[in-house]
Amino acid sequence: MGMTQWWQRATGRGRAEGSPVARPAATRREDPPVTWPTERPGARPEIDPDLPVLGVDGCRAGWVGAVLDPGGHGTPQLIVAATLAEVVRQAGPVAVTAIDIPIGLPDDTRREADVQTRRFVGGAKASSVFTTPVRAALYAGSYSEANTINRDRLGAGLSQQAYGLRRSIQDVDAWLRQDLPCVVVEAHPEASFAMMTGAALISRKRSGEGVQERRDALSSVGIALPSATLQGVGRDDTVDACAVAWTAHRVKTGHSRTFPDEPEVFSDGIPAAIHV
Repeated sequence: MGMTQWWQRATGRGRAEGSPVARPAATRREDPPVTWPTERPGARPEIDPDLPVLGVDGCRAGWVGAVLDPGGHGTPQLIVAATLAEVVRQAGPVAVTAIDIPIGLPDDTRREADVQTRRFVGGAKASSVFTTPVRAALYAGSYSEANTINRDRLGAGLSQQAYGLRRSIQDVDAWLRQDLPCVVVEAHPEASFAMMTGAALISRKRSGEGVQERRDALSSVGIALPSATLQGVGRDDTVDACAVAWTAHRVKTGHSRTFPDEPEVFSDGIPAAIHV
């Protein structure tokens, strides 16, 4: 079975573009357990400074991508697709893809990436950086099982919100096990905005005030928020994709920093660090 077929079966994300996503974990039947991938991470190319970059965020339709031109300015091109692989394919050649999703899953510890990024964001927005569940919890067959596993290994239960992201995390986790066309990093929108402005933004990102504050932050670094409205994509999703595209450009130009300074590596062999 090819890698594409494997991650589609493993993540259940092979549905048609724009079709409804699964209901929250609390209101749907439990999914059958999925065996996590065991392949080691694939190769990554050298960064080509002449290529654009891609920022990706989850949304109701699956994923939304923002392609930012090689100079790191202007209005990003938006892409929406059910799978991460399809977003990257539609984006065409890019130097770096930054994704707002955990990359590199812990076995029985808290990730320093989460701990240090939460501290960097600080204040009321610190809670936006959630603690990544352990790998076994993310591949459990039910929320109750995942909650028990996470509590046993981390000493803390698992929120419904974190468990509800498992299919997106599994999508990325499987997709990384192949040779990829670009460098792929983890980013966090609120950390990106804090780096842009020098302090965390305190407004709620889904509010009108929050969207405007983030639009202004993007404008301050030369990025215009796209006006397009895409089915299954919230305005906040577009904002977040643009923010992590800005971080992807910083990675490309060598101006980014990471939390922690040296990425952790767990049993999956995938470096775990959040870039800003």
